[in-house]
Amino acid sequence: MALARTSERAALFALDAKTYGRHPLHVNERAWPESNCYVDLCIEFLHAAQLEPIACLGSALASDFEGDQFTFVKPSFADIERLYGVEILELNIWRPLVEHALLQLQRGRLLLVEVDAFYLPDTAGTDYRCAHGKTTIGVERVDCSTKTLGYFHNAGYFELQGNDFEGLFAAAAPPHLPPYVEMVRFDRQKNLSPRELAGVAVDLAREHLRRRPGKNPLTAYKQKFEQDLAWLLTIDLPTYHLYAFSVLRQLGAAFELAACHLRWLGAHGHVGLDDASSAFDQISATAKTLILKLARAVNGKRHVDLTAMLHTMETSWERGMEVVVARLGT
Repeated sequence: MALARTSERAALFALDAKTYGRHPLHVNERAWPESNCYVDLCIEFLHAAQLEPIACLGSALASDFEGDQFTFVKPSFADIERLYGVEILELNIWRPLVEHALLQLQRGRLLLVEVDAFYLPDTAGTDYRCAHGKTTIGVERVDCSTKTLGYFHNAGYFELQGNDFEGLFAAAAPPHLPPYVEMVRFDRQKNLSPRELAGVAVDLAREHLRRRPGKNPLTAYKQKFEQDLAWLLTIDLPTYHLYAFSVLRQLGAAFELAACHLRWLGAHGHVGLDDASSAFDQISATAKTLILKLARAVNGKRHVDLTAMLHTMETSWERGMEVVVARLGT
């Protein structure tokens, strides 16, 4: 049996979806305005807490080809705690999710919840009311009296209400499995100066560089792509979109974020990284072109020679890593 509610409504930052100002990473023109739901979510909730999320993107430097996808960039909990004093912990769901949300918001905590995108209005045109897909949102505001929920998702902050409110919380109740939920604690938040923050970020970047692939991941991908091309030309576009999201979008987005991170370090005293950021931007831009060319090939069921583009990304990784390692060391 659920415990009695202490309130019908609770909010953390008191945001308004109509006037919310996104972080510049989600406003300025980029090749990949959205990367994956988790890193984009981190960018926005840190921004709402008046923290600079670009500092926590050093993990993108360790991006690798995993055989069936490129690494999904995800700032580590340890990095977030070292940079900002913000702690992320798993929350055990043993009562209705809405009860947990109200209580934790009242305690000044944000909830990161795996939900069904079917109920998220910001996914209109893809999943909203037409497809079921797992994604993560940041629950920032709950009002049970009006059945409204304010949430971070992908590149912004949004609101849902009514039937979507009921459906989202019903999907988290028995007989369904409880969702995976994390709580973000701001109790010990620290606000370092930009130069102090960059100093910590450089130390973390060195740690991530020690985890970089031992062999060029673009070489590994080029070899796998050559094996997969015949298969790719047999699949339908929906299957291709799944492939493209996990492989090419994660590849391009990871190195665009890495380039942004290096430029930010350079703007705060760690110079000499421009050539590396340019090389990683080249990977990002090439992946963007490749995803479109390959889509046309898949749709038309015709062979396409992408060898030169794959080679460009391969050599760009080598050049970029050489500069980063030389300037930052490991």
